[in-house]
Amino acid sequence: MSTTPAPLRMVEVSGAEALWLVESSSLGRLVFVQREQPVVRPARHIWEYGRLVVRTPMQATAVPATATYHVDEIVAVTSTGWTVAVTGPADVIADRDEAAHYRRTLTGWTHGPHDTILRIHPQTVTGFRLARAEA
Repeated sequence: MSTTPAPLRMVEVSGAEALWLVESSSLGRLVFVQREQPVVRPARHIWEYGRLVVRTPMQATAVPATATYHVDEIVAVTSTGWTVAVTGPADVIADRDEAAHYRRTLTGWTHGPHDTILRIHPQTVTGFRLARAEA
């Protein structure tokens, strides 16, 4: 009997399963480029009506035309779990009532006056399960 753990592997999941994983979580990271530098912001999200609604501590004027949202759940002890990235056009939710609804729904962080609610329209969804290879 070997005590060496099985090697790690990444197994791609379908787009439907990846979206199911995103929907099962509420915490992720908004990733975008600003002034030719990568920017990563913590965020809360909800999957609603085929769109990803995200609350993040950033200026509304800094929301890029396209953004990536990254969500994962990884168990450090076993190095297993999953990771999903959703990419698509992003727009700020400007309607005051709709934004207020999401501020009540999504607890989030603020950074000074920076507290933005945005919507990502998924064009690309990629996901992987992080698993141990079968012995």
